[in-house]
Amino acid sequence: MKQRTILREVSIKGKSLHTGEEVNLTLKPAPENSGVVFRRIDLFGKPELKPLIDLVDDLVRSTTIADGHAKVHTIEHVLSALSGCGVDNVIIEMDASEPPILDGSAKHFVNLIQQAEPVEQDAEREYFELEEPISVTRGNSSIIALPHNGFRITCTSADDRGIHTQHLSLDIDPETYIAQVAPARTFTIYEDIEELLKLGKIKGGSLDSAIVIKGDKIVSKEPLRFKDEFVRHKMLDIIGDITLVGMPIKAHIVGVRPGHALNAELSKVLRKKLLEKIKGAKQKKEERKKKLVSVDAAETVMDIRRVLDILPHRYPFVMIDRVIEIVSEDELVALKNVTINEPYFQGHYPGRPVMPGVLQVEAMAQAAGVLLLRKLPVGENKIAFFMSVDKVKFRQAVEPGDSIEIRVKLIKIRGNKIATATGQCTVGGKVVSSAELMFMLADATD
Repeated sequence: MKQRTILREVSIKGKSLHTGEEVNLTLKPAPENSGVVFRRIDLFGKPELKPLIDLVDDLVRSTTIADGHAKVHTIEHVLSALSGCGVDNVIIEMDASEPPILDGSAKHFVNLIQQAEPVEQDAEREYFELEEPISVTRGNSSIIALPHNGFRITCTSADDRGIHTQHLSLDIDPETYIAQVAPARTFTIYEDIEELLKLGKIKGGSLDSAIVIKGDKIVSKEPLRFKDEFVRHKMLDIIGDITLVGMPIKAHIVGVRPGHALNAELSKVLRKKLLEKIKGAKQKKEERKKKLVSVDAAETVMDIRRVLDILPHRYPFVMIDRVIEIVSEDELVALKNVTINEPYFQGHYPGRPVMPGVLQVEAMAQAAGVLLLRKLPVGENKIAFFMSVDKVKFRQAVEPGDSIEIRVKLIKIRGNKIATATGQCTVGGKVVSSAELMFMLADATD
């Protein structure tokens, strides 16, 4: 999958939930690998915040992030819409501290994204793939992330009284998200927010922006959009909150009565695992670099340990026992002792053991590979991949007990990317095989 941004700038206006302020929100295209960025254009310097779990400041009834004096809250719906629509890189400009609540779902943000037209970028999208189950529990609520080749959510929703219990499981992709998740509106139990309403803490809240459960009644300006709309909105919130990990995730999320605080706890554990994985990958890369032995220009011979330091091959595919002479920077002579213990003699003319000609060519290629490393500038860690062979001649059989002298000579290196060489194998001074070889040089750390 390629990373995606949007083709054009788009805007939407509405009331924010908690402050009741009119807020203008604009989505703008962003370059590859920049991720989602919130920009507060109403504050001096237009500070930017990245939605990461490290910056989470408050999770009482919504998701809030803060960095210094800048803060944005109730961001889960717009983050959910971007993630659900598969948009990786975008700038979200706002002239207030929170996005508009709109109808309490992510539907209007999805419409905005579709109006902006998501487009592919050149860079590949990277995923965080779980290697082991992770679970978080708080009271009678829990959320689990399981290894899964995709993104699936299974969720059960119920209030404290054990009514309005709903269950749903969905594989999340843009098509499913847009049709099955985005329209689900936020809901609340009236008794839970009664005091907040009296204190004027939810100035932008109304039946236009939420479903209210009062006693056994569902109070809403319009009928339920789904019979299980509550659990679908819980899934919408999970998708938004899990973006705080900082990378798209492949996992099966199983939530039982989840909420923002619980979602954030899972994101925190996942973020820690992700950073450990990134750190481990960097350490492995550094270790691989350290293992790549530098070439000593003063060397005139190489024993088998030195050969194994340089060549990426191992038993049963090492075709050089040692380098007996480095004639010049363009030429060397290697040795291969052929014994009856070679594994290929078990199946290659076992009644009349003969070394396969293709393995003689491989021996020439490996000797040329050693020589190539000596020609490259210091610090260029490369591997020589065999590309083609030409003018191959086999003149005499090679049998157990023979010692093959492999003489190779470099002809040309073009841009440290393509190299050509000649090779010749001799036994007892007689030529047994010869060939012209071509190689592609690639970074050893890739």
